[in-house]
Amino acid sequence: MLGRLTRGISLKSALLKAALPLMLLVPGTAFTAETTDYLSFATEDEANSTEIFSKASPAVVYVTTTTLRRRSRFSLDVMEIPKGSGSGFIWHASGLIVTNYHVVAEANRMQVTLQDGSSYKAELIGIAPEKDLAVLRLLEPPKDLTTLPLGDSTELSVGRKVLAIGNPFGLDTTLTTGVVSALGREIRAPSGRQIRGVVQTDAAINPGNSGGPLLNSLGQLIGVNTAIYSPSGASAGIGFAIPVNTVKEVVPQLISYGRILRPIMGVELASDRWRRRYAIKGLPVVRVFPGLPAAEAGLRGISRSSQGDLRLGDIIIAIDGQPVDDHDDYLSIMESHKAGDRISVRARRGDAEVDLDVKLTESQ
Repeated sequence: MLGRLTRGISLKSALLKAALPLMLLVPGTAFTAETTDYLSFATEDEANSTEIFSKASPAVVYVTTTTLRRRSRFSLDVMEIPKGSGSGFIWHASGLIVTNYHVVAEANRMQVTLQDGSSYKAELIGIAPEKDLAVLRLLEPPKDLTTLPLGDSTELSVGRKVLAIGNPFGLDTTLTTGVVSALGREIRAPSGRQIRGVVQTDAAINPGNSGGPLLNSLGQLIGVNTAIYSPSGASAGIGFAIPVNTVKEVVPQLISYGRILRPIMGVELASDRWRRRYAIKGLPVVRVFPGLPAAEAGLRGISRSSQGDLRLGDIIIAIDGQPVDDHDDYLSIMESHKAGDRISVRARRGDAEVDLDVKLTESQ
């Protein structure tokens, strides 16, 4: 019995050895691993990753910054010290670079290094802390800079392949791959506001990747890598990227105006801290500026009684049917409009609610 079992195992081993070359066949090809030149072979996914990296990596840059510090508490002597580093990418062949705001925040000087190792001084021309985006300009840009084609973040779906290129830990031009893990996430920007519609990915993103591009399998920009979720501070398989559709809205404004332009109603609103302190639901109007849309629409701010007591004015609770609980809600709604748009403002006035039609105007 044992002999027959042993002979059976030996026969199976021999058959497996004989079939091994066939098992190594790559689907869709007519050669085996023993006869294939590795340099000329690549799976479809490998070929895609290699092609995208080859075309896109020249557009990815390494951003380093310095800041000024006094040598000691008792000295007026100032020295320049390294501030930080991150990634970025070439937005326009004229030398415009997009990166994260937190990469260049509080920097005194910025330097951009291209893939070929050449370095150029850069100046800051626009920032959006609320979106964690910034635009730099190379002071003496070289010719023939490579740019990235822009994708559409509304076309993304969970499971689609993504590629991240950046400079993690200062290691230049590094590629990591993964998939879209989730859509519609929210992360907190350096300004404290929420960035909405964020792309979550499991492509490894580490310190230094910030500001680098997240690409789809066509090599199109679909996000700007901005943050990781990790107790250790290194990649734990959860990274976040600002969606490219947000980038396409914000960057042109930063180039033209240096900041995000929002239409205004012409009101001063209470701070979220004050609102929370007095447990007020909605956004209290502190002051209405004369001659601006809110005043013309009849919105009311805080006033004083004949005895000198402060009277709470209107409290904005919704705009265009969307609830307004804090400044973040209010600003997000304003960013979706332009000057000249009419909005419907619902406010609580005493024990009643009023609806006001307000025509937005340009920021002053």
